[in-house]
Amino acid sequence: MDFFQSQETLTTIEWVLRAVVAFVFLIIVAKALGQRAISQLRLLDFVIALVIGNIIAHPLSDENLGLKGSVTTTTVLVTLYLGGIFLMLKWPWFRRLVTPPPIDLVRDGEIIYKGLKKARISIDVLLEELREEKVEDVKKVALAVWEADGKISVFLNSQYNPITPANYQMVTEPFDLPKLIIKEGKLESKELKQINKDVEWVVSNLKIQYQTDITNVLLATIDKKENLKVFLYK
Repeated sequence: MDFFQSQETLTTIEWVLRAVVAFVFLIIVAKALGQRAISQLRLLDFVIALVIGNIIAHPLSDENLGLKGSVTTTTVLVTLYLGGIFLMLKWPWFRRLVTPPPIDLVRDGEIIYKGLKKARISIDVLLEELREEKVEDVKKVALAVWEADGKISVFLNSQYNPITPANYQMVTEPFDLPKLIIKEGKLESKELKQINKDVEWVVSNLKIQYQTDITNVLLATIDKKENLKVFLYK
C-alpha cells in the first residue's frame, strides 16, 4: 500500500484511499474511546481529541508525511487514554487530579463570586446558562454548580419547582414507551413480534383508522393499550 507511506507524489486514487483509511480508522478510534469522550469533553477527553485530530489531519494534506506513523501514534494515545480511564475508576486520587471537583456558583439565591473566578466564568455566561434553564431570576436558584464537563447544574428552591402529580399524591400510570412498528414506509418485524401482532393486523387498522397503506406511513407507533399513532408523508 504505497499510499500508506510517505512519498514524493500521490495519485488521485491514492489520496482518496488515504482519506478513506483515515476516516475508517477514526471511526474505530471513536468507537474505542466510547460515547463518554464524544458527549462530555472533560480534560482528558479534550486533550486526546485535540491531539488525535492534529495527528491524523497532517498526512491527509501533506504527501510527504506517511499515514503509518499517524496510525501508530494514535493507537498508542488511545491505549494511554483507556489506561487513564481505568486509573480514574481505580484510584480516586488520579480522578481528582484529572477531573476537577464541582464548584458552587450560586447558593440560596446569592452569587458566589469566588466560585465564578475559580471556574473562570463571567456573570454574563452564568446568566446565559440560567436563561437556558428557563430561570429568569437568580434569587429563585437554590444551588447552581459548575460541573467538570463545563456544564452548569441548576436546582431551584422548592417553591419554584413545577407542580407534579406527586405533590397531590395522585396515582399515575407507569411509563410506557410506544413500540415503533412502521418507519419510512417499512414494517419493523421484530417490534411486531414483541407485541404479538402481524402484518394483517397493521394493514387492517391502517385502512380502518387512516384509510391508507403501509407505504404512505412515515412513522407509526403503538402503546401497551394498542393505541395506534400514525404520521403520514406530507
